[in-house]
Amino acid sequence: MDKNTFLVTGGAGFIGSNLCRALVEDGCAVRVVDNLLTGYKKNLDGLFDRIEFIEADMGDPEVAYKAMKDIDVVLHQGAVPSVPRSVDDPACTHVHCVDATFQLLEAARKQKVKRFVYAASSSAYGDSEILPKVETMAPNPRSPYAVAKLVGEYYCRVFYDVFGLETISLRYFNVFGPRQDPASQYAAAIPAFVTFILKEQSPTVYGDGEQSRDFTYIDNIIHANIQAARAPRTAGQVVNVACGERITVNAILQMINEITGRDIKAHYAPARTGDVKHSLADITLAREVIGFEPVISFRRGLEIAIEWYREHLL
Repeated sequence: MDKNTFLVTGGAGFIGSNLCRALVEDGCAVRVVDNLLTGYKKNLDGLFDRIEFIEADMGDPEVAYKAMKDIDVVLHQGAVPSVPRSVDDPACTHVHCVDATFQLLEAARKQKVKRFVYAASSSAYGDSEILPKVETMAPNPRSPYAVAKLVGEYYCRVFYDVFGLETISLRYFNVFGPRQDPASQYAAAIPAFVTFILKEQSPTVYGDGEQSRDFTYIDNIIHANIQAARAPRTAGQVVNVACGERITVNAILQMINEITGRDIKAHYAPARTGDVKHSLADITLAREVIGFEPVISFRRGLEIAIEWYREHLL
């Protein structure tokens, strides 16, 4: 990879910290800005002598402007990444997603950053019954989080069209892997399921468990970001990042039990507001625009994640 200087927003979070490790291992210069609202410094253990860390709010215009100085590529991962949390506190989601993304784009424009890679979300598609999800489909966000991430896409497109800032929005589909927080009340499904089953406790499933997702192991997300950073040119596109396969929640629980040698039954609760029933990505455009191909299968990613949680949480 070109040895660009990278700014990773939300670099102490789940996705951001994994990105930082990959960039540092490749010899890139990395600056991180994170207010630790949802991230943890421990996620960057072993990296602090090899990165520049700014503990501050990325949405502060002065912070954003200073953080962009001498940066080539921005990998904007910072957000409040939770549909349920956005339902409970939509104002917080708006501030840390919509407002912050605008301020970062404005700072990137002023500092003449080469490229801005935005972590978008498959939640923009909503609950359309059409599968797979293709980028040309009309968005139908069903939660404040989905709206906030979609607005960021629009801003990225406009900052390319109007100001010439090279941007690209990567619509992540249900990311999982090491360093994803299982303890939060808003924890994502897989880390919550894995830790409960490892502790021989019943995980909670919202809905009947037959909802399906295109779960995407973290290494695929890292690969997509690096491909987006090194692509010859980006022009405000929106592309899906996933594996192009879906699996039901019940099937995941069965697989976790199989891998861990357990037989733990789930507790079923009513479906949550804002959740979608089925999700599956068409990744054709990501192949064409940034040369993306999944590098880790769901099953292998789940095995790696389980081993990490076994080592770090028990």
